[in-house]
Amino acid sequence: MASGWAPAFTAVPRTAFLPDLMWPHDASAGRAVAVDKNADPAAWYGYADSDVPIVTQWDDGNHTGTEPGKNFTSSSSMPSVVFSMLADLDVRAGHRVLEIGTGTGWNAGLLAHRVGEENVVSVEVDPAVSEAARAALRRLGYGSLRVITGDGLLGHPPRAPYDRVIATCGLRSGLYPWVEQTAPGGIIVAPWGTYYTYTEATARLVVAEDGRSASGHFTRPVNFMRMRSQRLVRPEHSHYVPAQGTGDAEKSTTTVSEAEFLTGDLGVEAFAVGLQVPDCTHVPDRKQAGRRPVWFYGLTDMSWAVVIFRDGRDTATVYQSGRRRLWDEVEAAFRWWQDQGRPGFHRFGLTVTADRQIPWLDAPANVLETQKTPGEQGFSVVSEGGLEPPRPIKGTSTSS
Repeated sequence: MASGWAPAFTAVPRTAFLPDLMWPHDASAGRAVAVDKNADPAAWYGYADSDVPIVTQWDDGNHTGTEPGKNFTSSSSMPSVVFSMLADLDVRAGHRVLEIGTGTGWNAGLLAHRVGEENVVSVEVDPAVSEAARAALRRLGYGSLRVITGDGLLGHPPRAPYDRVIATCGLRSGLYPWVEQTAPGGIIVAPWGTYYTYTEATARLVVAEDGRSASGHFTRPVNFMRMRSQRLVRPEHSHYVPAQGTGDAEKSTTTVSEAEFLTGDLGVEAFAVGLQVPDCTHVPDRKQAGRRPVWFYGLTDMSWAVVIFRDGRDTATVYQSGRRRLWDEVEAAFRWWQDQGRPGFHRFGLTVTADRQIPWLDAPANVLETQKTPGEQGFSVVSEGGLEPPRPIKGTSTSS
């Protein structure tokens, strides 16, 4: 194993942090399945040793029984994802590390083995989850590792500055307190994305020498449970679209095809569109009888749009309503991504300052300017010193 993590993975086994009843993802079933260690230890250990995500809590703990709950709210990530993020973190012996999202405690234990338990602080918002993690860490001899129950967005200032910060939950905003608590030259690794899609990418940010910003490329696509304070409550369709259907919405067509537009949960095109179309989320419907609508909802107003793909047709029908023309924004962003040579995740990056999250392509100077409201010029990639700086990408936060 690269980066010298093999001894840690041997000394700190995943099995030591998993509950007797857990819900691993079963590839053949395509969903989470209940596995009880006491009833079927062979299956339990088989899944625990596999490269699969394992749900350890449903519905913020308000769940009983063996059947899966409605929403998974704590888990043990795939070992390959854990390793890749630790490799991005480039942690060294003696580094002071802040972890956001303790979960089972396994990641914190791996860090403690590498840098010393006295150098690790982990913050977990859920009291029951944090207590279970403390107990597991104590059993492995890491009782001095500090597991703080609290809001991870605040970090943990009493132990700052940190050399490394790692988050194990999906973020949409709010990284700057971690920048302030990280030493110049330190590294922050966090899954980051937009409300347009569930697709996230691991941001690897290096804190500037003046400590007032952090910047870096994305490394790979990931999909994490969102930080609880940043969960998106899906818009009620009926609040946007009139009961009689499309009503007085503006009708048009597009030549964008379903095959090129919808390529899967970790598609880079959705990530790229989300970087440029703020305050918008999209919901693809299930295909029925060769017809598939994809809906777009504004998060700061009641604008909405739908594109209706049909098998065997060269064009799709579009309806748009409200102050924004959401499909026009989305299509322009999508076409821009195609024109740029369909850049992958690693070509995009992010700069975080006190009041902005600034996405860019290839280099921090090439800022991705977000879509404008009707009547204004569309987006482009611009260089510093050129056009007026773009609006920050904002997210709609909802309390859990």
